[in-house]
Amino acid sequence: MKMVAEKAGVASGLVFHYFESKENLFMVAGSELIDAMIGVLRDKTADCANGCEALGVFVKTYLDYTIQNEKTFPTVIRCSPFSDDNPDLDREKIGAKFRELIDLIEEYIQRGVGDGSIRALPISQTAFMVYGTIVGAVRTRFLAPYEIPGLYEEACDFVMRSVCAPE
Repeated sequence: MKMVAEKAGVASGLVFHYFESKENLFMVAGSELIDAMIGVLRDKTADCANGCEALGVFVKTYLDYTIQNEKTFPTVIRCSPFSDDNPDLDREKIGAKFRELIDLIEEYIQRGVGDGSIRALPISQTAFMVYGTIVGAVRTRFLAPYEIPGLYEEACDFVMRSVCAPE
């Protein structure tokens, strides 16, 4: 909290006044980063021809976004409701924010099943599996003590091979 106050050029008491705790600060920062990410994802997928294309653009954009925000994205990892890094976080509140990402994936899968570009799969379960795959790739990239060449590319290819209908 002290480092945040110093970086912002304000007294640390002011940071505590607005955020009350380090956990709340992380939740707000993580939530804002996810909102920004959702905006980028919606923009990039707006003109996709079908559900499979939209899903592919979503996955690639999500993974690219983590690289473009390499210094701040670990905040999202820390705030994840799927992380045991901080069990005191309000998992329901931040879970609702993460659910917006999963809802987008469901939307693209539903669209793809409807237009025939995605195989007939259980929508909700498949959305969680897709999300789990990309989150796993991100966590591995950021938290593993070694580099895995081509990890993001393979994660994207894996998702597409798993859900898209053969051409």
